[in-house]
Parts: sequence; C-alpha cells; structure tokens
Amino acid sequence: MKRTPGDLALFGGPPAFLQPVAVGRPTPVDRTRLFERLNWALDNQWLSNGGPLTCEFEARIAELAGTRHCVATSSGTSALQLLVRAAELSGEVIMPSLTFVATAHAVRWLGLTPVFCDVDERTGQLDPARVSDAITARTAAIIGVHLWGNPCAAAELEKIAADHGLWLFFDAAHALGCSADGRPVGGFGAATAFSFHTTKVVGAFEGGALVTDDGELAARARALGNFGKGLEGGSPAGGTNAKMSEAAAAMGLTSLDAYEAVAAGNRSRYERYRAELAGVPGVTIRPCGEQERSNHQYVIAEVDKTKAGIGRDLLLELLRAENALVAPPIGVPPCHQLEPYRSQASYELPRTEALASRTLSLPTGSTVSAESIRRLCALVRFAVAHGPGLTDRRREQALAEGQ
Repeated sequence: MKRTPGDLALFGGPPAFLQPVAVGRPTPVDRTRLFERLNWALDNQWLSNGGPLTCEFEARIAELAGTRHCVATSSGTSALQLLVRAAELSGEVIMPSLTFVATAHAVRWLGLTPVFCDVDERTGQLDPARVSDAITARTAAIIGVHLWGNPCAAAELEKIAADHGLWLFFDAAHALGCSADGRPVGGFGAATAFSFHTTKVVGAFEGGALVTDDGELAARARALGNFGKGLEGGSPAGGTNAKMSEAAAAMGLTSLDAYEAVAAGNRSRYERYRAELAGVPGVTIRPCGEQERSNHQYVIAEVDKTKAGIGRDLLLELLRAENALVAPPIGVPPCHQLEPYRSQASYELPRTEALASRTLSLPTGSTVSAESIRRLCALVRFAVAHGPGLTDRRREQALAEGQ
C-alpha cells in the first residue's frame, strides 16, 4: 500500500507487483485437447492445404460470425489482402487512422493508398460523416474497423458504400463474437477479416480468416491464397500462400472451445475495473458491449489531465514502474503519425489525436486476478489523489537526471 509519493517505485519505493502484470498475454488452453488434435493431424499426415481441422475451424468461425462462408488464413493481414485482391481494387481505400497499422499496411503493400478519416470522439470509431466527405473519384473501398471490440457504425457505412457503389470491408481483428445492431459483426459489408494472433481472445498461434455471405468472393479469395490455383483465366496478380496450417487450426479450435468462458471472465474483469475506478476524477473506463455482445478482450481507460491532475503518460510511467505493464492501446499512435504515412500526406484528425493521447490499455485476460486489479486500481486512485504533486516531482526528477 502506497502512503506517500516517495513510496512509489518511480521515486525509489518497492514495486507493488512482484511479477509483471501485462496487457496481451496469450490465453491458456487445454493442452491435453490441443495435443490430441495435433497428434491426430500427425497420424493422418495432413498438415496443411485445407485439412480437416482447418475445415472444422472455418465452419465454427462462420457460425460464430453469422455468415455462410469462412476462409481461414495465415494472419488477419493476409485475410484483408486477399479481399483486396479478390475485389481487384485499385486507387484509394478510406479507413480510420485509429487502428493497428496492419490495416493500412495491408492495402499499401498491394499498391493502394490508405486515406485516413477522423473518428467520432464519443465512440472512438470511424465517423461516417467524415467518410462521406473523403470520397472522391479515386475511392475504391471503405474499411471499417471494430476498434477494441466495440462495433463501428456498420449499418451507416453500408448505406454510404451502397450509395457510392464502393466495396465495404471490415477489420474485426478485435471483435470475434461481438455484435453490432444486434447482429454478429461478421455479417456487414461485403466481407469481414478476423485475427487469431496469439494475443487475441481466440488464438491460433498465428492466423486469421475472412467471412462473407458472397460465395464467389470467398472462392476467389481462397484460390488467391493458394497460389491462384483454380481461378479460371488466373489473376493479374498471380497468387500467394496465405493458407492456415493444421497446427494453427488445432490451436484455434482448442482456443475456440473456451471462448464463452474466456469472454465471461473478461467481462467480469471489465466490470471490476469499472467498479474500482468509479468516481475517480478524470479517469473513466470506456464503455464496451453495454448494448451489444462483446468479448471484452480490452479494458481501455481514458485519462482527462485537467480533472485527474495527472496526464496519461505520467500515469502510464508510474504504473509500469510498479510492474503493472499498462500500455497505450492498439492503434496508438494512430497510423497517420507513423511512417511511411506521416511523411507522405498531411492529415487534420483532431479527435483521433485527442483520444489517442489520453487512452491506455489495462491488464486483463485469464492470467489477471481480481487482487491484481484491486491493487492496480488502488495505485491509480493514489496517483490521482496526488496528481499535481507527482507531476511536479517527476518534472524535477527529469531535470536532475538531465532528461
């Protein structure tokens, strides 16, 4: 328990946590069931190229996503790239800047130009009005992002895309099992891409998938991800290797088995954070899944320096010194502030930049205990209670250290 500012680890005190409490740890799985699946694949000597485990994984993801088709891939990025190739896009793709940079890289790698739009400050999601303003004769598609598991304005984006004759895809890397307007997020637009990176609520070591109700689009994407085999007349781009292996599918299926329990545990931790930090001046937990189904994979805190007396960056620094390895959330810094985008175009995205500057991601997941959350939130309350003094002390410390 910290009683004075000098007790904080940043100022020489012992850390509150003996072992690091981190954001983004892999979710433990049933190893016995995983090895049963791996041994079955090894015994049958079918380890890639659309094996039985991959097909089973695709069927279960399609069911969870509420779509007719699923194409499992080697990553979420490759799923987006297959969609771009399958649609034969060229030109510009409108997307939020507040997203993991892979969303932008996926299209840039294929020769298209990402065009970044501002967000709705209340939701943190792509602002449909800004999307409409950004459409030009060069626009080929829109990519909406269900950031941090919260749904973006999918139905509004569908109308905009339909009115302008544009392709609409969604990046739902954070949003497996989530809903928008009471519908699974996978059912909006032409198609949706998921990620099964090891840190996601369902992990496949590394992997991804695209889901769609368009059978022709799914077949074309599947062929393009298998070197273009089976495409009549081929593809101008040829093809690539974006297949999911049977080992990844085994891990994905085993992780998927635990999805409901993991999501319920995540919700419990989210609600505990909200209860522990209720009433703390200037610190709020961004709402998640209040009216929709959510996997609650992320707990995002927002720090208003004028009310808290301490800024996001110093709070982050204080907590990390205590072995609470909080971090800026995925998507921070925004894409337009990163290379190669920063030096190639100038964007005025005030709401994106403001939101990015005051958010942080708190540790959650099955390895984070209720006691760890209690201790971390006690540190946050202490920091806010001494905010101005801590700010001054850290400034003096930095000057003394020559920073």
